This record gives sequence, C-alpha cells and structure tokens, in this order.
Amino acid sequence: MAKRALEGIKVVEFAAFAAGPGIGKHLADHGAQVIRVESRSRPDGFRTHYPPFKDNKPGLNRSGCFSFFNNNKYSVTINLKVPGAVELAKRLVARADIVIENMTPGTIGRLGLGYQELIKVKPDLIMLSTCNQGQTGPHASHPGFGSHLSSLSGFSHFTGYPGKTPLLLYGPYIDFIGEGYGLICILAALDYRRRTGKGTFIDCAQYENGVQFLIPAMLHFTVNGKIMERMGNRHPAAAPCGAFPCQGDDQWCALSVFADGEWQALRKVMGNPSWALDPKFDTVLGRKKHEDELEEKIAGWTRLLTREELMEKLQNVGIRAGIVNTMGGLFSDLQLDHRKFWRGINHAEMGWHHYKTGSFFLTKTPPEVTMPAPCLGEHNRYVFLEVLGMAETEFEELVSRGVVE
Repeated sequence: MAKRALEGIKVVEFAAFAAGPGIGKHLADHGAQVIRVESRSRPDGFRTHYPPFKDNKPGLNRSGCFSFFNNNKYSVTINLKVPGAVELAKRLVARADIVIENMTPGTIGRLGLGYQELIKVKPDLIMLSTCNQGQTGPHASHPGFGSHLSSLSGFSHFTGYPGKTPLLLYGPYIDFIGEGYGLICILAALDYRRRTGKGTFIDCAQYENGVQFLIPAMLHFTVNGKIMERMGNRHPAAAPCGAFPCQGDDQWCALSVFADGEWQALRKVMGNPSWALDPKFDTVLGRKKHEDELEEKIAGWTRLLTREELMEKLQNVGIRAGIVNTMGGLFSDLQLDHRKFWRGINHAEMGWHHYKTGSFFLTKTPPEVTMPAPCLGEHNRYVFLEVLGMAETEFEELVSRGVVE
C-alpha cells in the first residue's frame, strides 16, 4: 500500500466549529495524525447546538455537522483551566509538527499555549492561527461567525434583488474559503521547514481570505469608480441568466447565455417559437432591455421539461446549464459517486455514516476515510498511554484531578 502524502506528520488541534477543524480534516484525510484537544466543560459548539443530530436526538456524539469536519481524528479531553493541564498539552505539542487553533485572538496566549511558549518545547513548530480578522489590528478581538464575515467581506451586498434587503449566505461561507487558504499555508510552511529547518507562525485572517473572492467587483470599483449592486440571478453581460422552473415540484435548472450565437442555439433547442424570432431579442443589449419578458417566455418552455432533460439539451448545444441540486441529490449524484466523494464508515453512536473526502485527489496517494469522527474523549487512553508513553498511575492521577476529563 502506498505511503499516504502526509503520513508521519503530527498535528495538535485546539480548534472548534468549521475553519480550524476543516483544515485539520484535510491533513488527516491525507495521512497526518491529528489529535483534537477538546473539553467536556466546554465542548465544540458543533457537538452541542448545530443540527442535524442522529434520529433528531441531540448528543455530544450524535452531530452530523461535527462529524463532517472531524473524521480521521483522535479526540482527547483536557480542561486547560485546571492546574497541570497546559503542561500536559505541551507534551502533545512537543512531539507535533503542526498546531492549529481558531480561538479569538489572545485566548490561546492567555491559556499559556501561544506560539512563543510552544516553540520552547518544539523549536521548529508550525502554528496556524485562523480567526475572523487576524491576530492584529483595531478589530482583531471582535468575535463572530460565518454570516458576520460574509457581510463584512462584501458578499451580502451582492446577494438579493435590486432595491431589496441583502441576503445572508447560507452557513459559514467564509470559513470554507479560510479552510482552503489555511491548508495551502500549512503545506507551504512544511516545505519551508524542509528546506530551512525552521518553523513558522501563520496568521490566517478569514476576513481577508473572503475579500480575495471579490476581486472582479473591486476592480470594477477601482477602474470604473462604480459599486456593483444586487442583481438577483442576473448578470451584467448575459441574458437570459438565472434559475428556471422545470417539471415537478420545486425543480430548477440554472442557465446562462452570454453570446448571440448561444442565443441562436437556445432558440433552436426551443423549436424557434415565434416570440423568440422577434429582432428585439437578437442581441445581448436587446435581451437585457426586455429581460422580464424574456425570462417569462423561457420559463413557459422549461416547465415542460425535467431539470435533467433541460440540462442535457442545453449542454449538448454548448449552453452553460446545470440542475439546481438538493442535499439529497448530492448523495445520489453519479459524478460524485464515480469519484468516491462520499465514503461510508461505522460510527459508535450514529451507526453507518457518510463523510466527504477531499475536493482534490492526488493520484498516487488519494485521500482516505479510515476513522469516523471521534466520540468526545474517545482516545484518551490510547493517546496518553500509548502515544505519549504515560504510566497508568499518572494517567489515573490526571483523571482524578480533572486535568483529563
């Protein structure tokens, strides 16, 4: 069996919710040993109040949301506020290559686990701190979640319809952008350490990560002095452009037509109806001018087809089109199934459960799902007794004092 890409890399994760654990998952899926440091006194919020829960029964080990970010990891429970706990955490760090944390800036330092303290026990340590707005600056200490960052970064200004309230993006959108940048930073730091023997501290501001994805709008303002506004599903240079109703209940297909040649192809697919032959629709400018009428006419045709039929017909003539998938649809998607995107494995409390693999595949060392998301503190004995080589008597003493919960 081929050695996995990050096999031998050891990670300690002081992270919760999405961005930090998401980075750790990528590393674990490619072979790194990731040990999550958790606490029964203050468990990860994804374990406690983010559904769905198995059979709609909340529980620390029943959260699908937590599982999504944490397969292939080990869980130990240390109460970092109990005397002796920080020293125990440092013993884990002393054998690690990477530390990941996503607390509010300053928190990890106040706990005694800041970068300057940790390099005393591991001089070539790579440490990634990922938070809302970075470790420095006038707003660095502001706490927040994904919807706050989506709005701050400018995404919410573009979502919604002209003249109406901005719409929040679903979920922690910016966290997932930060997750990608964080992974890239860690891999670059590993390469740097390989070449120089030196570790590094990575300050990954999710706010700034999100702004990167709005470069076209920023350029439009910089070059033309204009602020892009909400357009609903429409596009400044395409018509038609949007999600159109299809046969069935709440079934949709998204399509966009940019060039006049594409419009002619769409017209032919529709059977050249008389309304579509009107010269006012011949050009992009004409179609934009009469966009309401155009969308209404096209919707009358799309309702006669299933979303799959519509997508196939349009793609066959070179028109951009894709079904609007549901969450259920993702689990039966033939493309995702072919690439083994979902991997099933048995979980101690939830039973058979599916996890996603990485969004990229290294052909010789593809990502694997070898362990389900851990139950809280599931690996205390294994990590402390076997990985750290701790004596049974010391372990029991730490448990009795509440250091290990």
